Amino acid sequence: MTKPKKKRFEVAEGETIDAVLSRMQKEGYTPVRRMEEPVFKETEENGTIQVVPCGRKIIFEGKLT
Repeated sequence: MTKPKKKRFEVAEGETIDAVLSRMQKEGYTPVRRMEEPVFKETEENGTIQVVPCGRKIIFEGKLT
């Protein structure tokens, strides 16, 4: 079975970016693109629901070397 040509690696909570990059290298992938996605949380204030940003999710796309 062959490895996929592209794979996404997500930075887990409490994990550093260096740890993700070394994990990618161990699996045989080179980082091609870094993507950041905002994470939102719904809160209720005065009877209305507000959507508030509460963090971000960092994802690296790797290409097989």
